[in-house]
Amino acid sequence: MSVACALVPAYRVAVARLAAPALRERPLIVADKLERGHALELCPRAYDLGARAGMTLVQAAACAREAAVAVADPARERALWERALDALDAASPLVEDAGNGTAFLEMRGIAGSESHYVASVREAFASDPELAALPLAVGLGPNKFVARAAALVRDGTIVRDGDERAFVAPLPLHVLGLERATLERLELLGVTTLRTLAALPHGPFVRRFGAEAARWHALAGGVDDAPLVPRVRRLAIDRSLFGEGTAEREDQLLFALRTLVARVAEDLALAGKRCGVLRLEMECEDGERHPLQTTLAQPTSQTATMFDLLRARLEGVVLRSPVVGLHLAAERLEDGGAKLSLFANRDPDPDVVGVALARLEAALGPGSALRASVVAGNRYEARVAYEPFVAAHVTRSARAALAAPAHDDARGTLAYRLLAPRRVEVRVRGGRPDAVGARRVLEAAGPWRVDEAWWAEALDTGGRPIQNDAYDVLLDDGALCRIVNERGRWFLCGTYD
Repeated sequence: MSVACALVPAYRVAVARLAAPALRERPLIVADKLERGHALELCPRAYDLGARAGMTLVQAAACAREAAVAVADPARERALWERALDALDAASPLVEDAGNGTAFLEMRGIAGSESHYVASVREAFASDPELAALPLAVGLGPNKFVARAAALVRDGTIVRDGDERAFVAPLPLHVLGLERATLERLELLGVTTLRTLAALPHGPFVRRFGAEAARWHALAGGVDDAPLVPRVRRLAIDRSLFGEGTAEREDQLLFALRTLVARVAEDLALAGKRCGVLRLEMECEDGERHPLQTTLAQPTSQTATMFDLLRARLEGVVLRSPVVGLHLAAERLEDGGAKLSLFANRDPDPDVVGVALARLEAALGPGSALRASVVAGNRYEARVAYEPFVAAHVTRSARAALAAPAHDDARGTLAYRLLAPRRVEVRVRGGRPDAVGARRVLEAAGPWRVDEAWWAEALDTGGRPIQNDAYDVLLDDGALCRIVNERGRWFLCGTYD
């Protein structure tokens, strides 16, 4: 007996009911959204009424008219399950996260009986009062598939070595997690349980349903060779500073903050990590809390850099009462060490960039540092987009940029040269430009319609809206240019060099 499965059936439904206790007595459908949404998960009562996961919300609600509808909250679901995984560490040091609502625990080598394993998993889960309200089922088995099947059958089910094939034989096919279309194909062949699937000849079955069918055939016999993959333990580094007086002036607050930053930096150094985000929370004497988040341009564990960033972030913050406590957490941790260029005199200093970004955010608000980038588009005003400025946009080496080839894109580039609109004669055939003056059109792209009445007022056209169709045309003499048709008149507006 080596694997335990901690399972919360219909996890999204359970979380939705936890947030709204009034839904506990009603059939429930959890959808991704209310407008044109789809059913993600159902409670057993909604399933019995005819609703199915994957249906549109309209279809599911029509099948289960008595059911209530809740919108899924992925962030809440994931945060709650992370707490569950942390709690299960008390039952076993090796815990695999198999997705929200399902976890596997390696129980081999842990002292105690089989019933003790079940009890320890349940006690670890119930150590958190909020988790204790979730409907947990625990199953034990020789492998992950059998342990999960045991939890699905009944809470506390134990399957011993040698009994796995007989245990899974009467179970329905849906315990394999197959797609609906595959289940329907198997049911048409008379395969409705794992016993009938295991009885099929292996070779013909795999040839008909593909390589994945070999795994289904093995699972139907209670055989699961997939190893348990323990989750990586999350490292949390945070420090608090409370009960050491109050900070009424700026210099007092900065002194306390420097002390706190030094402690966090020491923890980071001991763990061999760097942090990418600093989350500071200040508790004031009147009970008010002020959370501040600072994103580092480059992850670091340097005390001076982190302190400068936080000090810049605090600029412009007004507190109504003295600070009585500080809490600082380092997040987005990564392994320490950074690549440095050999000749770095002209490299931009990421710490200086980080402080500048923090000052901008303190003065103008989060997300105020932007960069422009060129995007594909046919209208000039749509060819530039603004996106948040992040550390990845800081070039580490000016020499590396200079050493890069000037044209490393196999598609090449074109420069569009605007011309004063000039009237041209264009022959049209089949609704497409066929010739521009005496030059024949070899290829044409477009039309791109411009129809914007608000320009008319800005350009003082007497209230007449701008309406035209633009084409990019390749002429037989090799010229690539843009022509525009405006109410039957053609103009040459630009060329590509």
